[in-house]
Amino acid sequence: MATAQGAKKLQPIIVKRVKKAAHAHHGGAWKIAYADFVTAMMAFFLLMWLLGSTAKGDLQGIASYFHSPLKVEMSGGPGSGSSSSIVTGGGKDLSRTHGEVKSAQGEAKSKPDEASKAEQARQQDAKRMATLRAKIEDLIENNPKLREYRSQIRLQMSIDGLEIQIVDDQNRPMFDSGSALVKPYMRTILQ
Repeated sequence: MATAQGAKKLQPIIVKRVKKAAHAHHGGAWKIAYADFVTAMMAFFLLMWLLGSTAKGDLQGIASYFHSPLKVEMSGGPGSGSSSSIVTGGGKDLSRTHGEVKSAQGEAKSKPDEASKAEQARQQDAKRMATLRAKIEDLIENNPKLREYRSQIRLQMSIDGLEIQIVDDQNRPMFDSGSALVKPYMRTILQ
């Protein structure tokens, strides 16, 4: 037994130490999400600031642009950049040092005049669009080439003006897929 105890003393003691490695670096996805959030908040506050600093006429112009963008862009008029600001769509002109004092009577007198002028302009536009529609319909009736495509040309009055729709009765594409090249059978209608 003495030899067995001596053999145990001769064996080396091995201690295994497991090193705990540091975790890998986490991704920066939270930074991207936070940057998106901050950008959205900046855009929101910029929008609120611009809405708060623009004049009433400019706000009406912006609203009418989004209601009928082509009409405001093509015809111009109040609200489409008629402000005295140097910057298009900007706020008050800070370089302007003189001006008229607004009174309650002056505003009351000018509003009916502006409303009647706007109504007259709308009526004139409607008359012009009606005469244009009649001219186009006469042209279609009098031209033998266009007469055969009459069912494919649709004229319609809308808020933006006269809408001209060209449709194909046979449900064929009017353009080559992914290009701006018009198919040959559509060229005759467009000419």
